[in-house]
Amino acid sequence: MKKVIHYINQFFAGIGGEDKADHQPEIREGSVGPGMALNEALKDAKVTHTVVCGDNTMGTDTEKATATILEFLKDKEFDIFIAGPAFQAGRYGVACGTICKAVKEEFGVPVLTSMHEENPGVEMFKSEMPIFIGGPSATSMRKNVADIAAYANKLLAGEDTGPADEEGYFPRGIRHQVWLKEPVTAADRGVDMLIKKLKGEPFETELPISARDMIPIAPPIKDLSKAKIALVTSGGIVPVDNPDRIQSASATRWGRYRIDHMDRLKSGEFKTIHAGFDPAAADADPNVILPLDVMQEFVKEGKIGSLHPYFYSTVGTGTTQREAARMGREIYEHLKEDQVDGVLLVST
Repeated sequence: MKKVIHYINQFFAGIGGEDKADHQPEIREGSVGPGMALNEALKDAKVTHTVVCGDNTMGTDTEKATATILEFLKDKEFDIFIAGPAFQAGRYGVACGTICKAVKEEFGVPVLTSMHEENPGVEMFKSEMPIFIGGPSATSMRKNVADIAAYANKLLAGEDTGPADEEGYFPRGIRHQVWLKEPVTAADRGVDMLIKKLKGEPFETELPISARDMIPIAPPIKDLSKAKIALVTSGGIVPVDNPDRIQSASATRWGRYRIDHMDRLKSGEFKTIHAGFDPAAADADPNVILPLDVMQEFVKEGKIGSLHPYFYSTVGTGTTQREAARMGREIYEHLKEDQVDGVLLVST
């Protein structure tokens, strides 16, 4: 019987949500949460241990958390390491990729995980390991687990595996030589593709090149003391009644709120509606997310020329690249119209 070790975050371990995201690493015997579905899908293998770690802990104290988990595994026998699925949860996806990479380098075993295409962990780690194409939320848990398990079963049985598009994981940029069942020379294949292209017929290249949305770096602001600066945040700071009904996750809306009549954002007048972190600190002092107080001081001290009279806000957690790009273009039109010189995009 082959042995599998599974990694999950505090939420899927049943410990809690954002209020427990600082949960320290621990290891438990057997399967927990999604590991039970993983056990059902595995053949001649079982989850012997489950590693649990809070998303905040892995994200903010990565080196220590990773070292602790690797120490847990030193006396364990295992044939494969599986993390997630992480769906569209960005911090969880990055955590899964981080620990998988560390385990692969330390123990030399296969590592697998699953994420939605919009998860930032995909771009960060897809060249390091097979990351299976997952759904956006836990509603796709059973399918995502089954996809990972099917591939794990092949690896553990020593069977041949197919390319990324056949197996269901994101391409890693690795090319293998294969022999066609019906040999056709490269010259003939190339001419066939050219003819199809000239006829407007569909064809599939043998050397796909990923398109990159490259954004040119803006020139530096020559004199900040004369510049007009705008504040934009994905931290979900809004008036307490959330007049634009911005969603707490997977946002498709943004808001524009006037600030030229105030020196700071006041608790009770502004809050965060962001579902990706504990809101207590931001609700108590919204300036920790949107530093209006500091920016107004910079204006008074002459460090910057002026502040754009509005700030712009949305929520980043779970928001797709497509929606973020659209909202960014819409916000840009306002900034352009008001001849803003620079934007402080405040992180959370």
